[in-house]
Amino acid sequence: MRILIVEDNRKLAEGLKTLLSESGYAVDCVVDGDSALSAARALDYDLVVLDLSLPQMDGLEVLREMRSDRIAVPVLILTARDGLEDRIRGLDLGADDYLTKPFEWGELEARVRALIRRSTAVRTSLIEAGLITFDLRSGQVFAGDTALEIPARETGVLRALLLANGRILSKGQLIESLSSFEEDISENAIEQYVSRLRRRLSDHGVSIKAARGLGYYLRTADEK
Repeated sequence: MRILIVEDNRKLAEGLKTLLSESGYAVDCVVDGDSALSAARALDYDLVVLDLSLPQMDGLEVLREMRSDRIAVPVLILTARDGLEDRIRGLDLGADDYLTKPFEWGELEARVRALIRRSTAVRTSLIEAGLITFDLRSGQVFAGDTALEIPARETGVLRALLLANGRILSKGQLIESLSSFEEDISENAIEQYVSRLRRRLSDHGVSIKAARGLGYYLRTADEK
């Protein structure tokens, strides 16, 4: 399970990262709203812990943009803003829970477990597009009952594009989606992966479109 912490108090962010890492979660931290939105668009998180008072972009605006982009990851707002109006706005914009500072570590852990458990219970591990099926758990790609042999990095690009659900991903975001690989990845390499994927998927009702100067997005044969 992967969690994104959005918190500009670096000491608190490190404390949260240590706590959740010890509970078995993979944790990423960012300190401003723009970075939070970029990370949420690029990677498939199981939970976002979101502060509201952030540099560059307010946390509520981050949440608004995420939901506008159809990013359905559960969001736990963790903030010093304890007014009723802020709670209502946060929940109306699509937050799944709201916890105010100061807080008890045990309560935070319990809320994290509950949100991830609830999300996992309704989330399928299979994504279908055109004639292919992508298994998020195994990373395998199938055309009908036939497993397609696709190299790991190309599979990672395909996974990111499928999870983007039609949204445009920049080359930088695709590089971030492959961050588990040790070697540096260039934008030229991303172009090569996309080119190879196009050839592999062309007979299976899936195409990768380029938005000039912006990035790539996925379309199926039945979409205009």
